[in-house]
Amino acid sequence: MTHSPRPLTEADLAHFTGTSTYYRHWLGMLFTDGVLYLAERGGAHWLLDAIAAWQIDPRVREDPMLKEFQFWTLTVNEDRSAVLICERDSDDVVVTQTIPFTDFPLTRVRLYLQQGVLCLPSEY
Repeated sequence: MTHSPRPLTEADLAHFTGTSTYYRHWLGMLFTDGVLYLAERGGAHWLLDAIAAWQIDPRVREDPMLKEFQFWTLTVNEDRSAVLICERDSDDVVVTQTIPFTDFPLTRVRLYLQQGVLCLPSEY
């Protein structure tokens, strides 16, 4: 008898503080232990792909503030569609991406990209 792992929870992510290893996304962005856990347990490698891909968009790449720090938020709707946004600061949205369907287990997750390293807020 095999047991599937229990679903990812916000409490799981809160346990990550700092990181022991930096991982490199195939598009060059670095990410932390907590982000790797999120991607693996939440089935969300696609989320890392999306954030990494946005880094070459001129609205992100050429913005001096975003070179230093980016706020990324994924919000999952009741119909399982989602919206991914990048902000310079609260309510200062730079880009928005609509995701037609996701089975991501959380209703909302926020990530920080600081100087090319994607991390959970608790790891910042």
